[in-house]
Amino acid sequence: MPPTKPKTAPKTNESKLAKLGLRTDMDLVLHLPMRYEDETQVVPIREACLRGGHVSQVEGVVTKNEIGFKPRRQLLVTIADESGDILLRFMNFYGSQVRQLAEGTRVRARAELKHGFFGAEMVHPAYKVINEGAPLPTVLTPVYPSGEGLSQAILRRAIGDAMKRVDWRDTLPPALLTKMSLSNFEPSVRLLHYPPQEIDEHALADRSHPAWVRMKFDELLAQQLSLKRAQRARRAKGAPVMGTVGTLSDAFLGVLPFKLTGAQQRVLVEIRADLRHPYPMQRLLQGDVGSGKTVVAALAAAQAIDSGYQVALMAPTEILADQHFRKIAAWMAPLGVKVAWLTGSLKKKDKLAATALVESGEANLVIGTHALIQDSVNFAKLGLVIVDEQHRFGVAQRLTLRNKGSNGKTPHQLMMSATPIPRTLAMTYYADLEVSIIDELPPGRSPIVTRAVDQNRREEVIERVHAAALEGRQVYWVCPLIEESEALQLQTATDTHAMLAEALRDLRVGLVHGRLKPAEKQEVMDAFTRAEVQVLVATTVIEVGVDVPNASLMVIEHAERFGLSQLHQLRGRVGRGSAASVCLLLYQSPLGGVAKQRLMTMRETTDGFEIARRDLEIRGPGEFLGARQSGQAMLRFADLETDQWLVEQARDVAHNLLQEAGVDDRATVDAHLARWLGGREEFLKV
Repeated sequence: MPPTKPKTAPKTNESKLAKLGLRTDMDLVLHLPMRYEDETQVVPIREACLRGGHVSQVEGVVTKNEIGFKPRRQLLVTIADESGDILLRFMNFYGSQVRQLAEGTRVRARAELKHGFFGAEMVHPAYKVINEGAPLPTVLTPVYPSGEGLSQAILRRAIGDAMKRVDWRDTLPPALLTKMSLSNFEPSVRLLHYPPQEIDEHALADRSHPAWVRMKFDELLAQQLSLKRAQRARRAKGAPVMGTVGTLSDAFLGVLPFKLTGAQQRVLVEIRADLRHPYPMQRLLQGDVGSGKTVVAALAAAQAIDSGYQVALMAPTEILADQHFRKIAAWMAPLGVKVAWLTGSLKKKDKLAATALVESGEANLVIGTHALIQDSVNFAKLGLVIVDEQHRFGVAQRLTLRNKGSNGKTPHQLMMSATPIPRTLAMTYYADLEVSIIDELPPGRSPIVTRAVDQNRREEVIERVHAAALEGRQVYWVCPLIEESEALQLQTATDTHAMLAEALRDLRVGLVHGRLKPAEKQEVMDAFTRAEVQVLVATTVIEVGVDVPNASLMVIEHAERFGLSQLHQLRGRVGRGSAASVCLLLYQSPLGGVAKQRLMTMRETTDGFEIARRDLEIRGPGEFLGARQSGQAMLRFADLETDQWLVEQARDVAHNLLQEAGVDDRATVDAHLARWLGGREEFLKV
């Protein structure tokens, strides 16, 4: 007889749960509380009033229920017990609540108690209508991360039902649990969903309780296993062997007008060794703004071309792709390399011509944007893929380009990022990547002085811009928006351009933003590069790739609205020549706590790695990883700063489980990944 199908939530709730990623029973069971409320005690109303400023739970009978209209429409409910009474104030309410809280009803309410104009009150308390003598909970009440239309009651019921059906078998062997001093899986999960009244609430809140440690270890282990298994699978694939560092590579080094730094030489040795392997390289090349990643990538491309293969370089924006094209083509075209240019804005005729060059193999190097991954683009012999600002592409996009290899060979992949990745993040999320770091800037770069300036001093800033331009220097003025927004009353690029053009009539002020046509955008950028435009008003399209050594002053409008790494990237557009450079961060008072931290960090350091570390503390890992673009599963429970010791243990255990690779170990790995990642493992492989 077939098993009866377990009861599921109503379809509408199922779809809402699915939006939170809760599709299976185990998804629900591992949807752990973000905090807890103590509903195990009721305090007499008088005692709660004397406490004040604390969250308390009281119980009483409704003695008064009325709708007030001053200063706005609100529901005012008074409840009383033997010791006194208290007002419950609801600013937003439904008609059903008015009826539910009728006089004579017994209510249990919980909130922070405040002292208002009319005495003690609770504003928007959590409440339940109960019968006299209703028992109190014996465990803390969990509060879960939720979504639109999903009440805590629905989540608690769905999780409770899932816990009756789920397979509780531990995925980790007893010997490992003993060795690691880890608690068992089922008791840990049950405790976190239903913590007893006597539990150490501090350990529960800061997630240092043994039950939380088990969850964090399991999560980190799943991630490490997945990444390391992906690395093994990649190494099992065939890749073009690029053993020739020949004529082109030698000639290229000979025409460079500068000498490689020690860091560039070291990284180049690492990349060249990878390209000689018969399995695909997957290397992340990271370095601070202006450290010279492009020339290293171009030398990697030269090795691929010397070995008879094509190279594709993909950048996230047309401005950045164009910078790469101009710089690399200027180096390589005189050496006989055919460089093709492919972007979405090309006219049909030009696009067909470029794709024909790629398909025939006549183009050795193809530089472009997302257009490179279109179905119509076929490579004759793609051997190396270079992805710049890799975190700004999605998993699917990076996979599509990598899958354009030929003859069953997977191209080598070199990813570049000017956002330095903190060590903790690299160890956790890039465990399957080799990481090369250019930690040395080329000589001759000028230091950048950074100042935070209240926007009330705008006139002084404009005078400084004028003086710098008259001295022959060029200026960036960066704005966060293109058009007026009612939600964010920010200075816009178009308004700023008009204002500066009026204030600086003896100068030429240019404007560039993302909504300009590519040709218009390029025309302005070319004029700025040739110093025909002295002041360039821009949105963040100039964040990466723009290289104008004569630009030595940058003004960033509403700097408090930008993230730390973005501010650092923008600032990196100046300081590229020999002149002393300045970055002025215009901000709107008053500043919030996070904005103050950001601006203080920018003033204190120009070290990209230190900025990345502080950015990680402030924002978490999402922006470094391109999580929004990739859908990559973030760590939900482990914290990269406080749980570093667990990351290292999980990495070692993952290595041992995969290294020993007995039947039992393979079963352990499969079961653990199925529990923690389900169908999401693909996202960790690129």
